[in-house]
Amino acid sequence: MAFYSEEEKTEDYLFKIVLIGDSAVGKSNLLARFARDEFYPNSKSTIGVEFQTQKVDINGKEVKAQIWDTAGQERFRAVTSAYYRGAVGALLVYDISRHQTFDSIGRWLNELHITILVGNKSDLKDAREVPTSEGKALAEAQGLFFMETSALDSSNVSAAFQMVVKEIYNILSRKVMISQELKKQDPSWVGSGKTVVLQDGSQEAAVAEPKKGGCCSS
Repeated sequence: MAFYSEEEKTEDYLFKIVLIGDSAVGKSNLLARFARDEFYPNSKSTIGVEFQTQKVDINGKEVKAQIWDTAGQERFRAVTSAYYRGAVGALLVYDISRHQTFDSIGRWLNELHITILVGNKSDLKDAREVPTSEGKALAEAQGLFFMETSALDSSNVSAAFQMVVKEIYNILSRKVMISQELKKQDPSWVGSGKTVVLQDGSQEAAVAEPKKGGCCSS
């Protein structure tokens, strides 16, 4: 959900973003590294859903990203999918050292709007099973951003989250600008107002199509 109101600073936004992907691809450690600069080598699989809130500065404005870490095990899918409601973006994560986690990307793409495809554990160079070119090609085919990360050594972790937040912010800004232009053209236009909400599967929640070929890698 993203909003601003008269009671709050207009530069404050709140975006709900989710981390999805198979179990043990490193979603929890990516969030821990981004939110607290921590890494847990013996972390256990997430059961259910956890979230952290992190502030990100975008063009001088403060954006609060509420990032939800979801369980990747199949038996939790019915539970965690309920937490996708209101999400305006997602990081779809796979493990570059386990090709099966890359092969299952297709089923995750149908869950909700994906913003970026993330190949995690780039530090495992000798164990790599998914070439960077393969991840980038899939991202380009799906119109997603792409980045390889390592929660262990912090490579590109902040950049990946910030890219998602910035893209959502840019989309919201364009919506606000369109709203303002429509109001100028027709002062009676009912779509104008002080609040912009992205939630509940409405048309507003259907974030605009991502940039084609917007990829980058480590």
